[in-house]
Amino acid sequence: MFVLRLGLAGMLAVLIMHGATLHAQDDKASPTPSAATATNEAAPGATSTADQALRDAQQKVEALKNELDKSRQAQQISAGLLDPIYRLAEQLAFPMFHWLAFAIMATGVISYALQLVIGKLVVLSKMGFSMAEILSDALGLVISLIGLVLTTQAAAENSTFTQSPAAVLSAAVVGIVFGFIFYRWGQSHEIQATLGRQVSQARGTKSV
Repeated sequence: MFVLRLGLAGMLAVLIMHGATLHAQDDKASPTPSAATATNEAAPGATSTADQALRDAQQKVEALKNELDKSRQAQQISAGLLDPIYRLAEQLAFPMFHWLAFAIMATGVISYALQLVIGKLVVLSKMGFSMAEILSDALGLVISLIGLVLTTQAAAENSTFTQSPAAVLSAAVVGIVFGFIFYRWGQSHEIQATLGRQVSQARGTKSV
């Protein structure tokens, strides 16, 4: 029952977003004068129906959310997920850990940012293109950025890492250096994969 409620909440949320998108698109449309007259005649009823359906869906999602927040089963599952993380965070709340975490997250940000901007241009110059690689690097960049923000916030609240300019600057320098190294490593592998695909395609064309 708990999983079913979560699924219903997700489906209703998707319906709300979809309805809001359609509603915004309808507002931006600019019909011709003749069509505008017909639209003005039929719009009040259609608009009120759509708005009412959207409000009903929002109320249902809010009701499900409140029900889950009050559910003892949901509270137990949430506590089971968070308690081990809290305990681990308490044990790792010292400056050296936050220095290392900051350097790792900075490495990811630099590496994926360079890979998305410069690396993909280099691959395109080799007549190669991979949407999967672009999406993968974009996801890595987003995760690294979020991790960098959360690491900095946790360090500010639980250790003296952010109070030491030497620690922050040294972690940033390490992140930049290793980020560039990992970017070069990833770019070389992507170029090799692109050239390999081109050779395979050329051999396939010749065999045909």
